[in-house]
Amino acid sequence: MLKLGIPAGSLKNATVELFAKAGFHILDSKRSYLPRIDDEQIQLTMLRAQEMSRYVEDGVIDAGITGYDWIMENGSDVVEICELAYSKATSNPARWVLAVPNEAQVNKPEDLAGGIVATELVNVTKKYFVDKGVDVKVEFSWGATEVKARLVNAIVELTETGTSLRANNLRIIDTIVTSTTRFFANRRAWQDKFKREKMENISILLNAAIEARSKVGLKMNIRKDGLDAILKILPAEKSPTVSALADPDFVAIEVIIDDKIERSLVPALKRAGASGVITYPLNKVIH
Repeated sequence: MLKLGIPAGSLKNATVELFAKAGFHILDSKRSYLPRIDDEQIQLTMLRAQEMSRYVEDGVIDAGITGYDWIMENGSDVVEICELAYSKATSNPARWVLAVPNEAQVNKPEDLAGGIVATELVNVTKKYFVDKGVDVKVEFSWGATEVKARLVNAIVELTETGTSLRANNLRIIDTIVTSTTRFFANRRAWQDKFKREKMENISILLNAAIEARSKVGLKMNIRKDGLDAILKILPAEKSPTVSALADPDFVAIEVIIDDKIERSLVPALKRAGASGVITYPLNKVIH
């Protein structure tokens, strides 16, 4: 049995959706901190992202998923299995940023010397200022940190898009750390043959599901005499699959493309003579 921790809170929904795309269906995730999964070899526990790495390091659970920021904050000694490029809102890395009110006379971290900084990411923030040689007091914030930016001198807050900071009339003066989601293991569990293979399998499937998010499958038919023109238009992971059809004058082509180019590529293919063009979503793409 592999004891696996998944994050509660802001990452929960994105994680449950990612597991579903990878082929693992998690049940009771809205009602229980011990949700079920349709894999008899996995036992799930839902934990706060902030404490996940501590429980993995201590061996309470074998592996977990959380942000790199919280592994750093806890100073946890764990084995990183892989990076998972997803977050609660986007596929972009999240940033912990040093922010101040727009009206503040602060333009660089050194301007905060002797001041107070509020954040949930206390240890990482303290190290940041120590490394810069700036003497500040770092206080723990129990959430709603943007509100405190005008009560103290600055805040260190997590952002993906910066929308909330702008809405609160705050500006960023530096990035403390950039963080992505990580899948990581307890060192003893990583030495267990069964558990390691299980974790590696999960890693392959989760990354395949992430890769598939930005791609679509594309199929079409083309006359043989127009094949070269079509192949010059098509981008491909390696090369497209070309198959014979019942009509000897035609072939079928199948390829995987980035979804962002689909809308410009399909009309070009149509003009080049493609027919029966079909695009479809993908569950997994494994390199």
